[in-house]
Amino acid sequence: MNGDPAPPVRLTWLYAPGDRPDVVLKALASGADVVVIDLEDAVAPDRKRYALDATAELLGHRHPVPVHVRVNALDGPLAEREVRRLVPLPGLGGLRLPKVHRPGDVPRVAAWAATGAAPGSAAGVPPLYPLLESALGVEHAHTIAAAHPAVAGIALGEADLRADLGVTDAAGLAWPRGRTVVAARAAGLPPPPQSVHPDVRDTAGLARSCAAGRALGFLGRAAIHPRQLPVIEEALSPTAAEIEAAEQIVEAAATDTGALALPDGRLVDPAVGAAARRTLSLARRRATATG
Repeated sequence: MNGDPAPPVRLTWLYAPGDRPDVVLKALASGADVVVIDLEDAVAPDRKRYALDATAELLGHRHPVPVHVRVNALDGPLAEREVRRLVPLPGLGGLRLPKVHRPGDVPRVAAWAATGAAPGSAAGVPPLYPLLESALGVEHAHTIAAAHPAVAGIALGEADLRADLGVTDAAGLAWPRGRTVVAARAAGLPPPPQSVHPDVRDTAGLARSCAAGRALGFLGRAAIHPRQLPVIEEALSPTAAEIEAAEQIVEAAATDTGALALPDGRLVDPAVGAAARRTLSLARRRATATG
């Protein structure tokens, strides 16, 4: 069994409107793992050009926090220009692709990115994060997740999905949520983060929702306000009992290369070991943040 430590885990993705560079700068200082500059829903139509110009200026240099950009709808008139404009810039850490309905949408964006890179530059296709926001996108979840080597993760866009499905209660999203978790795993991608919790004042509801999402296999969450970040961190951090159990598994796995049983009867195999290392990575992250 591989005893290498799990890679760092990202728990928080904070959205900021692309036409508000002051808000983007505050987001960069908020403690979020990733800042997502939004050129789509958060920007009015008459502000789209300014938002792209402001984002390009900000991405002209690197930042300590990874910066992703959510471009506009892929079937609209703006996305291709945005991708070509932003891909050569050193500060771009990834592209969020809204309303991906079919697997063919992803290589189309990758082609824009490849041709948008400056000649002779090291820029290529950045990490791509398709967002599933329709019934058709959910139906194609696995083929979208596996559509291109640059796909680094998938996620649900639940506001648009609710509207598409006519869902009025969270129970109606249970199947799409499970489908997304399974599709990500089947494609060898990290567990998907949860969609945003739209009420920034409802911290108790956010915590409950994070706990429910964690039980379904989600890891991390998108946020729309900095006050949501510590709630997400707390809700998704492992308990003392979970840390102790993970330490026992990792210790046992270090002395054996196959499946084994702990004294209390728990079976340890490579998948269990990987989950334990992820738990300890989360624990280390929490200890660093509070230390």
